[in-house]
Amino acid sequence: MAFEQAGIKVENQAEFEELKAAVERAFEPERVERFLKLVSKSGARVREVEKVLAARCLERIDQALKRSEKRGKALYQALPVSDQAQIREFYLFQVEKVSPELRARFQKIYQYY
Repeated sequence: MAFEQAGIKVENQAEFEELKAAVERAFEPERVERFLKLVSKSGARVREVEKVLAARCLERIDQALKRSEKRGKALYQALPVSDQAQIREFYLFQVEKVSPELRARFQKIYQYY
């Protein structure tokens, strides 16, 4: 039996979609290396979603989010807990899709300890 994500309704659609789109853009092939460098410089590990948002890594890599003058952390905090969980899951899924070569180069931020 294959894994299927539970269908949980998004309550705050506008902020959710804006933050999700920013995450998607950060993990685009032409941006992901720069994004990982920003995460590394921030001192956070790549799977620490809240720390990555607090360090404003998304705003630094995503011009659309930067132009909107909204902060990733503020968008995230405006979401109800169920929406935050879905964004975290989506973000972590994107983290795991990064190529093995880049993951090896950035092994320090990919480590669990």
